[in-house]
Amino acid sequence: MYKRGHLGVAMLTLAPITFWLLVGGYPAFAVLVAGTVLYLAMLPDMDHRVPGISHRGPTHSLLFAGVVGAVFAGAASLVEPVFSIAVPAGLSMVAFGFLLGFGSVVAHLLGDVITPAGVNFLWPYPKEWSLYLTNADSTLWNWGLFALGVCAMAGAVALAVRGVPV
Repeated sequence: MYKRGHLGVAMLTLAPITFWLLVGGYPAFAVLVAGTVLYLAMLPDMDHRVPGISHRGPTHSLLFAGVVGAVFAGAASLVEPVFSIAVPAGLSMVAFGFLLGFGSVVAHLLGDVITPAGVNFLWPYPKEWSLYLTNADSTLWNWGLFALGVCAMAGAVALAVRGVPV
């Protein structure tokens, strides 16, 4: 999947979370989560720029998602004592940080698992999973996922603003 498709998948995964955060009275968190996930949408593809790391290797795994989650949890542990912020669902800022980092990477993996190359979720265990739905370079799928993501996010925000109950 290319960047446009990954952004679309990220927005598709964000839409229900955005709705839940907005309806729950956490608009700042909705913006924070959406901005972070969209900003990190291409993070696993950093393997293209790091010598010695194969594409769709370690950075396309649940282990990498856990590492990114741990980095976010660590950052949250430094911020938590300084700021008194109400976190959704009674989570600690550390748990919220972990879920945000982990989920950002998983959203990318969901975009790649639909391609024939698949994703090695359990790296270093040598097994790729693929749904074989489309090639990564498909203009139709990349634009289609992007359009669906934009519509899903717009719908989530519109429904939340109108006060549609959960």
